[in-house]
Order: sequence, then structure tokens, then C-alpha cells
Amino acid sequence: MIGTRQGWMVLGGVLTVLAIASLIGYAMSLRVRDDASRKVVENLNARIKAWWVMVVVLAGALMTGPKPTIVLFGLISLVALREFLTLTPTRKADHFALLMSFFVVLPSQYGLVWTAWYGVFTIFVPVYVFLLLPAFTIISDDATKNFLQRTSETQWALTICVYCISHVPALLMLTIPGHDPAMLIVFLLVVAESSDVLQYVWGKLAGRHKIAPHVSPSKTVEGFAGGVLSATALGTCLWWMTPFHPWQAALYSFLIAMTGFLGGLVMSAIKRDRGVKDWGHLIEGHGGMLDRLDSICFAAPIFFHLTRFFFSTT
Repeated sequence: MIGTRQGWMVLGGVLTVLAIASLIGYAMSLRVRDDASRKVVENLNARIKAWWVMVVVLAGALMTGPKPTIVLFGLISLVALREFLTLTPTRKADHFALLMSFFVVLPSQYGLVWTAWYGVFTIFVPVYVFLLLPAFTIISDDATKNFLQRTSETQWALTICVYCISHVPALLMLTIPGHDPAMLIVFLLVVAESSDVLQYVWGKLAGRHKIAPHVSPSKTVEGFAGGVLSATALGTCLWWMTPFHPWQAALYSFLIAMTGFLGGLVMSAIKRDRGVKDWGHLIEGHGGMLDRLDSICFAAPIFFHLTRFFFSTT
């Protein structure tokens, strides 16, 4: 797990970056004078504090072993699913399907990760749940009212919040001789999250042309290009913690950054459709759980399956 030499090196690097960011944030808080700047700095410091908590919790789970890591991501999926469905209008006919989603589908999916049952894990939600879940909504008198829209929204929620996120701890079921699969989780999260942060930084520094103004007005072409390329360079430098050669790490990092960007846009489009800015308010300075994981939701399944196909012996 992350208690290996490689894990300690990565954790030390991440904590060093957070420590530097904390010092910068503190210094900025001492120098601001106007209210507008003070709010910006307070938001920055709130984000940094939240990152401290998230890094410590994740590192603690990875150090403890596979089972706590699976439980942690199961709880993350639970919170994310609640955030998604909270913004989704439901009817009485949907209540049984929602109960099944929370208390049967979610624990079953993570139970498959727990037992490393790959053959069922990959098809449980997109096949069996997709086909059977609508049946749980047709027993009520008002079942046909907006039936397609309601069932589609619930299935989308399960796909994004349960199926996609479960691919992060599922990396632990891979067997790659000479390599710790926990480091694949670290690699995925570091590249995906750094891409988000770097896109924001590049957008603030050099952003001029909006890339999707009707979906996410703050995203720019310059921010996208700078963030993706910077995250790709970072991931390439981290090749030593993976089973990849440097050129393979570069390709994987580019793929993670690109799919993460697309995931962010899609999830932003859903929020726009729901008329909200954030998925929730759980994480100070970040919004909800899904606001922090939108890029992971799209990147994790693709990263998992490509890595399993090309590198895993199981």
C-alpha cells in the first residue's frame, strides 16, 4: 500500500506542496486590505484546508489496507449519490427504486470490488441494474408520469456516483508483478486533480477565449491547454511510481486529463440544467463531493480498463 517507499515519497511531495500553499495563503491574508480581495483569499485558504483533510483521510485509508479504502470510496459514492438525487425531482413511484439504489445497488457494487469479482463488477450496474431498475417504479398508480425522464435520471446517478467512482478502489484488484496497485490510485488522483487545479491557474493567468461559455463560463482554451499539458508533464515525471514507461505515463496522464476535463463539462451541464452552482456544501471552498470528483468520474473507468487490459495479469 502507500506505506511503501514510493508511497512515502509521493505523500511527502503532496504534503510539501500543501504546506507551501498554506504559507502563501497565510501571507496573502496578512496583506489584503479590501473586502473583495479578502473574500478571494479566504476562499483560497478554505480550499487549502479542505485539501489537507482530503489528503490525510485518503492517505490513512490507503495505509490501512484495501478494505478501508473500499469502504471509504463506498461512503464517497453514498454522499455523491445523495447529492445527485437531491437535485432530481422524484415522485412517490420512485421511492422503492431509490431505496434499492441506496441499500442494494450501492453496497452490492462495492461488495463486488471487495471480493474482486471482476466479471460481475463490470456489468452489474450498466446491464442488470439498467434493465431491472425501471421495474421498481411501475408498481405505483402514477408510474407512467415522466417515466423515461425519471428512470433515466436515477440510472445516470447510479452510473456516475456508484459505477464510475467504484473504479477507483477497483484498481486494487489488479495484479501487476512488482508494482503496488495502490500507487495506481495515487497516480490517477494526483494527475486528475492537478489537471483541475492547473487549468484553473492557467485560466486565471492567461485565459482569454472561453471554451464552453454556456456550460462553464470560467473555463478557457488557454486554461484547458495549459492545465492538460502541465498535468501530462507532471504525470510523466511520476512514471516511477507506476508500471508504465515514461512515454506510457505521458499517454495515460494525457488521457486522464482529457477525460477529466470532459467529465467536468458534462457535470457542469447537469448543474446548469438543475439551476445550481454547486452539487452541495459538504467541502468548504469546493462545494459538494461531486464538485471535487467530477473529473474522476469519467477518468477512473477508462484508466482502470486500459490498465487492466495492458498491464494486469488478472
